[in-house]
Amino acid sequence: MPASNLQTLRSLAYNNGWANHRLHAACAGLSQGEFEAGRSGFFPSIQATLNHILVIDWFYVDALEGGSLGHSAWDDRIPCPTMADLAPAQAQVDRRLVAWCEAMGEAGPDRIVEVHRPSGIQRERADRLLLHLFQHDIHHRGQVHAMLSSTSVSPPQLDEFFALGEAPFRADEFGALGWSEERIWQG
Repeated sequence: MPASNLQTLRSLAYNNGWANHRLHAACAGLSQGEFEAGRSGFFPSIQATLNHILVIDWFYVDALEGGSLGHSAWDDRIPCPTMADLAPAQAQVDRRLVAWCEAMGEAGPDRIVEVHRPSGIQRERADRLLLHLFQHDIHHRGQVHAMLSSTSVSPPQLDEFFALGEAPFRADEFGALGWSEERIWQG
């Protein structure tokens, strides 16, 4: 796989973590009632949707790391009932995903990952699994973004992908994450 594809997968992992960070910062302004309130979406609340993202991230990141967590990731569908619980749990799995992508060598995207499912072990190329995970998270973050429109909190901008000219606007968030533009774009 060309180095540019490696860089793309790595930058997607960073963007995924940054978007989660930005969305969680907005959701931290919700009351617990607004967080739990029933809303239109695939999952019935902001709480349920953000917890779904977390659980699915645990499932796939564990598989990428060679684990066998499988569907036990779903043992508790709302493992983090508050934003105070959810934000650090999501940040931790986001760091694991970034670390996995950073450690991925040239053969990493082609590596076969074993995903433990109830029906057996699914074998999938790492790059395909990563792209699926990123798309999954984008999809559900978009639902939370729409749900926020009917709360006291304004939805944050999530439709960016690290445009160079906008680096100053994300510098504080990157600082909070311990990231830099240079780290993300290292070749």
